Amino acid sequence: MRQKIQQIEGLSDDERAALLQLVAEGRSYGLVWEDRVEEVEERLREELPVLVEDKELALTDGGQEAPNHILIEGDNLEALTALSYTHEGSVDVIYIDPPYNTGNKDFVYNDSFVDSEDSYRHSKWLSFMSKRLRIAKRLLSDRGVIFISINIIEFAQLKLLCDEVFGERNFIGHITWESTTQPTNAGSAKYGLQQKAESIFLYSKIKENIKGFNLMSVDKNPSYPHKGKFGACRLEIIEKSDAGAYNRESMKFPILGHYPRKGKRWQIGMETAADLVERGRIEIDNGIVKKAVYPEDEVDKLTFVPFWSHLEATLVGTAQNGKDELNTIMGEAVGFDTVKPVTLIRKLMYHSSDKTSTVLDFFAGSGTTLHAVMQLNKEDGGKRQCILVTNNENNICREVTYERNKRVIEGYTTSKGVQVEGLRDNNLRYYRTQLLPRERTNRNMRALVSAATDLLCIKEGLFEEWKVESGKWKVGLTQKDFRLFSDGERAMMVVYNEEAIPDIVDWLQTDAIINSLFTIHYSLIKVYVFSPGAYAWDDDFAPVLDRVELCALPEAIYQAYKNVLPKKRAQRTTAETSPKGGEE
Repeated sequence: MRQKIQQIEGLSDDERAALLQLVAEGRSYGLVWEDRVEEVEERLREELPVLVEDKELALTDGGQEAPNHILIEGDNLEALTALSYTHEGSVDVIYIDPPYNTGNKDFVYNDSFVDSEDSYRHSKWLSFMSKRLRIAKRLLSDRGVIFISINIIEFAQLKLLCDEVFGERNFIGHITWESTTQPTNAGSAKYGLQQKAESIFLYSKIKENIKGFNLMSVDKNPSYPHKGKFGACRLEIIEKSDAGAYNRESMKFPILGHYPRKGKRWQIGMETAADLVERGRIEIDNGIVKKAVYPEDEVDKLTFVPFWSHLEATLVGTAQNGKDELNTIMGEAVGFDTVKPVTLIRKLMYHSSDKTSTVLDFFAGSGTTLHAVMQLNKEDGGKRQCILVTNNENNICREVTYERNKRVIEGYTTSKGVQVEGLRDNNLRYYRTQLLPRERTNRNMRALVSAATDLLCIKEGLFEEWKVESGKWKVGLTQKDFRLFSDGERAMMVVYNEEAIPDIVDWLQTDAIINSLFTIHYSLIKVYVFSPGAYAWDDDFAPVLDRVELCALPEAIYQAYKNVLPKKRAQRTTAETSPKGGEE
């Protein structure tokens, strides 16, 4: 078989290699399509992506404790490549609403719409999705999950593709969402077949690590009016009359130094009381000892709505509801006809995330996912961080995705004059992808380290540059040598000039400098230092190794990117490029 493939005429080297690879894998079952090369893929053969912040668009009034949400303008293959360095293995929930490939100008491939008559319509879509889903899998944490919206056109293909990428055993379920209350024709009206629903696939990174999903109680308004140590709870008096047969001295022991009042006894025994005290479930309220009951203490007593119930339009909204929400926020119709409603995405996030989860949407569109995450954070006091990626075709990223969530954060007034309060406990930072030469020359490597500073800020979650007070700079050091970022608990340094390391080391040995970096407790400073290789100048930093954690750049970036970047084109020799019989 391999020999026959080698003899086939008219195949490019890449096509021949792909066929040989299929034979080598010996695949007997699966999805096969003709790989179609994207223009962005060709760019990434020669260039490396980084993320650069547009600080003028940063919304940071939420304060230091607020989650820093990230909006990235650029091709999502470039952005995902950059995120493979900052977020590999750390994203808990991915939700995407990719183009459905309807043929009605919803799927752009190499700057051209793919129409229903395109002979390679499905191959283009599968090539496009496969490259992105494979990186998405790398970004998921070991307990991470991914939701993918789709309709009937690519339903079967997506299922097979996801089985291949994530593994069939990691398929968790298929959700049906009533996207409209009015049936829509799907090209089969004359047969009486009409569609009211869309599908949402759910896969996990490692199914065994999914212990279950958050379930919603049937009781819509549980009574937990007291603010306790661990959140909302209710308080129950644990005293009872000691009259009659229950007058037992063994039930009159102290709890947190308090005895039962005269004529009373405890309703709980000493061992139970000790356990409640250890778990922080005992509180003194107006001199009376009470048990604090939290929702998680009553899970076995509650009835829950199943996660896998049918998502009816009346419960989670329709595409029209999503469109109306967007237009209301923006104050005008913005031309989006297929917008997911906030209630739908919020429901998915409620069941699959915890209060500190990182959420990613790399087909962000109008930005519904971020809106839903911020809404859920408000409801349960969470600090979930959301990362959005979208291109700026027709200025969508800047004028719709960003503007929508800016208004959601700051508040807005509807066309009817209704003032909507902003979700102000949030920060939003705006980034653009930037490409740099991939060739490893000294000049290119230094340019990459310099341009990667914002990428490092995202990776470490440190965005505020630490301003050195006048007089605390060591003579000769400037921000061209290094920059510092700190939030008072953690600190990061980026060293651009390795020749400045001796002066930086002397500077770091000054206790006043270290103490001013950390307001609560001392921790290691993460130091990213330029190096032509993997050596991070450990010997030079020897005097302060107890204060720093070193990482050589750009080697760490190269190592992360090599797992996801397309291979560079092989350089042809002079003999290969010369005419037959010609000379060099």
